[in-house]
Amino acid sequence: MLQWLPPSAGRYKCNIDAAFSDQFQWTGIGVCLRDESGTFVLAKTLHFNYLYPVAVGEALGLFHTLHWLQDMRFDSIDFELDSKVTRDAFHSHHSDVTEFGSIIAACRELFSLSFLNSRVEFVRRQANSAAHALAREAVSLASPTTFYTTEKPDL
Repeated sequence: MLQWLPPSAGRYKCNIDAAFSDQFQWTGIGVCLRDESGTFVLAKTLHFNYLYPVAVGEALGLFHTLHWLQDMRFDSIDFELDSKVTRDAFHSHHSDVTEFGSIIAACRELFSLSFLNSRVEFVRRQANSAAHALAREAVSLASPTTFYTTEKPDL
């Protein structure tokens, strides 16, 4: 899949990406949630004042997104990552005692407790451009930012 496609009826699609700044030595996370019509619902940026390895940064993106949307009681979400390593580890059944493995185990636990009708999938970077742009912006922001949609009133 090379372009973003909306989720099926009654579902959300959540794109997640990480970006890495050698200049600031930071890792940024970008998240974009859209509905079945492709309409923006929520987005979030955050960064860590540490330059994590790529796999760890991508896994942290998934973990923080799951935690955020769990707190907001969302479900029926297609989580999309452009990190095949993270997606494959999430679906794997063997244990990994590294930092990456510990984050993935925490992701699995959060997911199994709160996302009964959701899935974690791989998507190519071209179909994850909104989250990628947010992640790149996150490394230059001073604090986490959440973006909300405002609906127009019916007239």
